[in-house]
Amino acid sequence: MRTLCPISEETALSLESRLAECHFPKRHLLVKEGEFARAAFFIEKGMTRSFWSVDGEEITTSFQWEGGIVFSMDELYYGKESEEYVETLEDVTVYRISIADLLELFSTNIEMANWGRLIHQNEYRRLHKSHKERLTLPAKERYEAFVQQFPEVCKRVQLGYIASYLGITLPTLSRLRNPIKNLSQDKCSADMFP
Repeated sequence: MRTLCPISEETALSLESRLAECHFPKRHLLVKEGEFARAAFFIEKGMTRSFWSVDGEEITTSFQWEGGIVFSMDELYYGKESEEYVETLEDVTVYRISIADLLELFSTNIEMANWGRLIHQNEYRRLHKSHKERLTLPAKERYEAFVQQFPEVCKRVQLGYIASYLGITLPTLSRLRNPIKNLSQDKCSADMFP
């Protein structure tokens, strides 16, 4: 948390007093579409993915891991039920804070308000970049950008989730990852593909 935005010891203690350590197994839904989670989760250990369910198909929208935070944006900002799911991809250890406590800290503590603004500023930039890449880059370049931006995700996540995030099919992603077939065509080194 402090790497994103410096906060005082007093603010850190105020936040910590509102946190509860929780453990969840792989494939647990921290946030569910159509429900209020009533909490945000700081990830200490493990990885999650956020996704929408559209006509029975899961469309991955983001990944978070150690040092990240997950919550329902609809609930935090608009007081509405979530429009997406957040699922654990590994056993996770998180620090849970109620949405009410988080909103109180944002409204009463300038350091926390600035910290929240920076989180959302960075997330908006990531979403903007992802959206632009999905609309303008060919699949190969989208995958290469993903590998550069999220090497940790490439090591820990099922390929189907990555394909969904990139807006391509699993067979297309498999072809992109196969350095033997693509080496002569792409002139890329084999170590570029995890």
